[in-house]
Amino acid sequence: MQRAVDFVRANPGRRALKLAVEICSACYYVDNTLETVVGNAICADGAAAFLLAAGQQARHFYPQIIDFEIFIDTEQTEEVGLQHREGKLRIVLGALVQHLAGPMIEAALQQLLQRHELSRSHIGFWVVHPGGRKVIDNVQKHFGMADAQLRFSRTVLRNYGNMSSPTGVMIALGPGTAAEVALLRW
Repeated sequence: MQRAVDFVRANPGRRALKLAVEICSACYYVDNTLETVVGNAICADGAAAFLLAAGQQARHFYPQIIDFEIFIDTEQTEEVGLQHREGKLRIVLGALVQHLAGPMIEAALQQLLQRHELSRSHIGFWVVHPGGRKVIDNVQKHFGMADAQLRFSRTVLRNYGNMSSPTGVMIALGPGTAAEVALLRW
């Protein structure tokens, strides 16, 4: 998303199409571990597309992307990712993942908001990566969010599963272990 935003800002009058495609079924690995069962149960295939413009082409009734920030927790690199086993990909979801989301998002969000002289109370709408019910619950608890602030994330998880890239564009968690946040203005 950052590169697409950079492109339209550097090329007024041009548009960028960004695709996010998640093919989790390519990583369905079968064994008797809870980690594998959970990974297979909450991850789904999906796609999303974003058409971006800047300058005169950008309409005021669509959100404007202001800025991005990323935080990588190098101490937790083994908690989320992929492994090769028996010639197949296997999703790795460590038990700590559900507890890492809030602090990692906080680290990225704090830098982003400080840069723009904002606080969390200035944020009226949240789009949180639906990385499973426990992840969303822990993010909600960490930030003291109301149920209404996470209703869209819960609806996406319930209806489509955890599609990572297509469903977690504004606050995403991923391999590494990384948290990425974007600041939008309507």
